[in-house]
Amino acid sequence: MSAPSDIAALNEKLDSLIDLISRAVPAAPVPADFEAADAFVWSPNPGELMPVAKVNRVDIALLCAVSHVRDLLLDNTRRFAKGLPANNALLWGARGMGKSSLVKAAQAAVNTELGSSTLKLIEIHREDIESLPKLMTQIRLASYRFIVFCDDLSFDHDDTSYKSLKAVLEGGIEGRPENVLFYATSNRRHLLPRDMMENERSTAINPSEAVEEKVSLSDRFGLWLGFHKCSQDDYLDMVRGYAAYYGLNVIEENLRAEALEWSTTRGSRSGRVAYQFIQDLAGRLGKSLD
Repeated sequence: MSAPSDIAALNEKLDSLIDLISRAVPAAPVPADFEAADAFVWSPNPGELMPVAKVNRVDIALLCAVSHVRDLLLDNTRRFAKGLPANNALLWGARGMGKSSLVKAAQAAVNTELGSSTLKLIEIHREDIESLPKLMTQIRLASYRFIVFCDDLSFDHDDTSYKSLKAVLEGGIEGRPENVLFYATSNRRHLLPRDMMENERSTAINPSEAVEEKVSLSDRFGLWLGFHKCSQDDYLDMVRGYAAYYGLNVIEENLRAEALEWSTTRGSRSGRVAYQFIQDLAGRLGKSLD
């Protein structure tokens, strides 16, 4: 008969083996309940779509300073929701001008127009881009249509995860599922830092091919929407729009003066700065922005 110490040692080894196996074998993906919400956040381990009860977004009518790109993205999103051809979209340019706000607002506006919740929004974090194939497997056969959204997408030196994105968008054997569009925002037009592209030119055996291989990622986006720094008039229009929407009754001259002072202290004019001013103003007036 084995001694108690031998049995304890054997049990310890078995526990260690079970632990190693559990780490080596990936957990099964968690089936998504798409009726639970209109928006989800993708968690690659174990492969779960977590519903978002309340999306942080603004009404699309408030994005007045970017009306041209707003209408282009809204039309693209509307066609996709109706099952018509549409393009992946890259929203690039100045910080704080409403790139991510527009994506979230467009999805909500289209669902409202169609009177349904067939268009779902899935946010994937930049660091999880390599798990896109796993996400595509989960949603490819679903009866809904999906906008997969990555905010602040960019790639740095020695980062090869952009190849996963290229394959999913158009380059792989399976390609992008018919019920999926990919929307991304970035401060960089080509998603890569300028010094990285210049370095490729200076060190590669064939510089033009090296740069082309990386720039081709942005070419996978059929719709490019540029966001530029706003003028003072655009900034004031945004402030007035927010004030009217939230019922903040302030004399026009005072609103203008305070808004300009706020932007001067920030050293910037943008949609984000306008909303931050409105938050401050509402707080001073004892008003809620809910």
